[in-house]
Amino acid sequence: MKLNEINDNKGARKGRMRVGRGIGSGKGKTSGRGQKGQTSRSGVSIAGFEGGQMPLHMRIPKRGFNNPFGKDYDIVNLGMIQKFIDAGKLATDATVDQAALRAAGLSRGGKDGVRLLAKGELTAKVTFAVAGASKSAVEAIEKAGGKVEIIAPREPYRKPEREKKA
Repeated sequence: MKLNEINDNKGARKGRMRVGRGIGSGKGKTSGRGQKGQTSRSGVSIAGFEGGQMPLHMRIPKRGFNNPFGKDYDIVNLGMIQKFIDAGKLATDATVDQAALRAAGLSRGGKDGVRLLAKGELTAKVTFAVAGASKSAVEAIEKAGGKVEIIAPREPYRKPEREKKA
């Protein structure tokens, strides 16, 4: 067997139906679109239309609110940080920031930075540089002998306003 002789089993791939190829093909003349009307023509946009009945996407209740100005923080618990330090995946000698947490596998998302929460216990002396931390997390870190430096999240770019002529 050669690489150029490899192919699918017979019937594994079915070809598409070619429409408008004569009456004997089974999809000739009107090509399965019926007679006249809106759906027989191209560019039909009645996919969600239910004949005047309230469409499903409008009948279903909507819940919640998506804040366009909300910050996206990646949440990391102190207990998990201690677990990674004990496993040797996170170094305590350097400042622990989002890049270090991501390299260790603790942080994945959080385009606006990392926020520390006090779930679990921290015993190692660690210096953090993060976008946010709860009061109890800061207390737990300082109790263990560490420090927390809160760095401001990067601001989104906004066009400078033009000066108005007086």
